[in-house]
Amino acid sequence: MTEVHFHYCDAAGASVERCTAIVNDFADTRAYAELFVRSLIMTPGLEDWRGWTLHVRDELGTQILDLPFASLLGKPH
Repeated sequence: MTEVHFHYCDAAGASVERCTAIVNDFADTRAYAELFVRSLIMTPGLEDWRGWTLHVRDELGTQILDLPFASLLGKPH
């Protein structure tokens, strides 16, 4: 098991520390990251999430995953 830290930032670099999770492997990390991003983009509001990215780091601070929000948003209508 590994402790991972999730934070996200916009295109301007403003960063938000959001949460920590214990995961079994990379597949768990990826699934948790997608769930996390989906929960943010489904929150009612006017925020355009296309320029945001979720960064996942391990307990040593090594970046293990970047997940652009746009990859889960699809194309604008």
